[in-house]
Amino acid sequence: MSTADTRRLPVPKTHKLYINGEFPRSESGRRYALCKPGTKHAYAQLCLGSRKDLRAAVEAAKAAQHGWSARSAYNRGQILYRMAEMIEGRSESWQSLLRDGLGFSAAQATRATAATVDALVYFAGATDKYPQVIGAVNPVAGPHHNFTTPEAMGVIGMVFADQPDPAAVAARLAAAIAAGNSVVALLPAACGGLVAAFGEAFATADLPAGVINLLSGDAAELAPQFASHMEIHGLAFLRDEPATRTELQRLGVENMKRNIPANGPLLALERVLDCVEYKTVWHPIGV
Repeated sequence: MSTADTRRLPVPKTHKLYINGEFPRSESGRRYALCKPGTKHAYAQLCLGSRKDLRAAVEAAKAAQHGWSARSAYNRGQILYRMAEMIEGRSESWQSLLRDGLGFSAAQATRATAATVDALVYFAGATDKYPQVIGAVNPVAGPHHNFTTPEAMGVIGMVFADQPDPAAVAARLAAAIAAGNSVVALLPAACGGLVAAFGEAFATADLPAGVINLLSGDAAELAPQFASHMEIHGLAFLRDEPATRTELQRLGVENMKRNIPANGPLLALERVLDCVEYKTVWHPIGV
């Protein structure tokens, strides 16, 4: 057989969505290429998520949220730690994706992978600590005990920036689920190259199906749907687009959607507190 006969073209991987613990293609059949930086060579094919994919992801998140929040803080921490273990065990493939598909240098890929693992470990340790930080026994006038405790917000939507930062993605996801929320996240443009990597780690880390759902797609198309969806209770718009942020806040008014801040340190308990609501209970003293 001649040399020409033995040559073959590599088959780019198709990175699917991650919804309800599974890896479906977009129902629309649309896709876009993740090209190696500076070239027109397709490193992978990414699914271009649609409004219907978003609806399916929200349904999965809503169904999973109650059971997830009902788990003990210790168990949520165990699963977050297991997620870190799975990414640590896949560090070589993660670094390959960051280098070859997303344009990181070898040193940058090593640091970014380590920072991603560290973010998950940090919030694994926060699950049973943040209620003690924010919870309070309030001084009141009268024969009552008055307690304030944090509770999960519900389903949280996240719209990330185009440029991939795996540690930032991990920190935001981990902070939200540490508090008992479920998440639907949109990773647009090149950031969508992280969907399969995160999804494959989460799917093998004992994380219940539907707690985290990941979409790749067009932020301009789907961000307004995140804002107007009645079953998304909080929205973290993590893009530097002030005019768009204002419009999304307007769209979220009808269901009193909470707007989660985009600024501040990633590894901080404040990121968990961004994703909770507060319940105050009065209890009478004596007869």
